[in-house]
Amino acid sequence: MQLFTTEHTPAEIVKLFPKASDLFKSERIDFCCGGNRPLYEVFAEKDLDQTVIMSNLNKAYEVWSKEENETIDWDKIPLADLVDHIVESHHAYLHEELAPLSQFVTKVFRRHGADHPHLKELHRLFNNFKVDMEEHLVNEEDNVFPLIKEYEKSPSEDLKQRIIEANGGLEDDHQASGDLLKQMREITEDFTPPSGACNSYRITYARLEELESNTFQHIHLENNILFKRI
Repeated sequence: MQLFTTEHTPAEIVKLFPKASDLFKSERIDFCCGGNRPLYEVFAEKDLDQTVIMSNLNKAYEVWSKEENETIDWDKIPLADLVDHIVESHHAYLHEELAPLSQFVTKVFRRHGADHPHLKELHRLFNNFKVDMEEHLVNEEDNVFPLIKEYEKSPSEDLKQRIIEANGGLEDDHQASGDLLKQMREITEDFTPPSGACNSYRITYARLEELESNTFQHIHLENNILFKRI
């Protein structure tokens, strides 16, 4: 079994070993928008202990590899199936979660903003994320994804060029959304509620962390797999 080295990129690792995303998130290592840099560059930039992280990563990978889990090879399934998976697992989640989570973020800001000033910035960041993602989902579902499905059935240079041009804007959107999530994590101290926080406060932070996890996996599938296969 080939173990990972610092020459590998986070995107390559998560593609082969999805659970690595948990380790990367805990170390604040970007595996989606900026996931195509080799780990040695990331470790140097962030001054991380590469020996410990690589050891933990490869131990987890060895355990995972021995488990009898069926994994999907995203490079081999039809593009249409990959698109459908993204819509059903990630777009549907966002369609259902953004509106109710917005109510929680607003409720906590109103009740606790005077004592916890960072909640004002959290409210702003989340609402920027919400607006950006809602527009992004519409663009993908109404414009880009149908083109990808059409291209798979009847490939042509014209279709390919239209998809590539559209993807450039989508990747910019992904970068902006990823940056907003990173800022939300930073100002909430890794989504850690303050001592004595009420249930609404705790639920809001827990749901924001889940939003981050789902969205980073969403971006990874699009940037590092779907778009690269066109």
